[in-house]
Amino acid sequence: MSLNASIRFAPLTLPALLLAVLAMGAVVLGSNVLVQYPINDWLTWGAFSYPVAFLVSNLINRRFGPRAARQVAWVGFAIAVLLSIWIATPRIAVASCTAFIVAQLLDITVFDRLRTGSWWRAPMVATTCSATVDTAIFWSIAFAGSTLPWVTWALGDLAVKLAIGVCLLAPFRALLWKMAPARS
Repeated sequence: MSLNASIRFAPLTLPALLLAVLAMGAVVLGSNVLVQYPINDWLTWGAFSYPVAFLVSNLINRRFGPRAARQVAWVGFAIAVLLSIWIATPRIAVASCTAFIVAQLLDITVFDRLRTGSWWRAPMVATTCSATVDTAIFWSIAFAGSTLPWVTWALGDLAVKLAIGVCLLAPFRALLWKMAPARS
């Protein structure tokens, strides 16, 4: 019997799926556009929007379970691929889509393994791990070999993602009462 076997998740309804996919797609698409606009030598605007993808994933995972969260990640991934190729540069689209799916699947797995601990532990650890992996994959694919200051952008991006991840614990906690699964 698994650690989370006593948890009953709500069924993922079509409206909930559509809302989650829309939210995920908007975050990824917006971040793909914003990452192309540097603020300075160590940060781009994309760092501020992308951590919301982990909040969406964690809320879906909390209420509907890891299977539903993976479903949202894969559908969001497909939409992100199509829209990113159209709106972002090809290299950013490939980097973003690769980083997104790897980081989201990691986030879902880590969150699920830690879900029964303190309310803050699963989202914080999952976001920290997945933001780090996402940053490493995205920046190395998107800008490696360019003359842009991508390493400092990556470090600034990661610092902001982690800081925003901490800040997003407040809305996660506020929504937790509504998103918590039932116990058997």
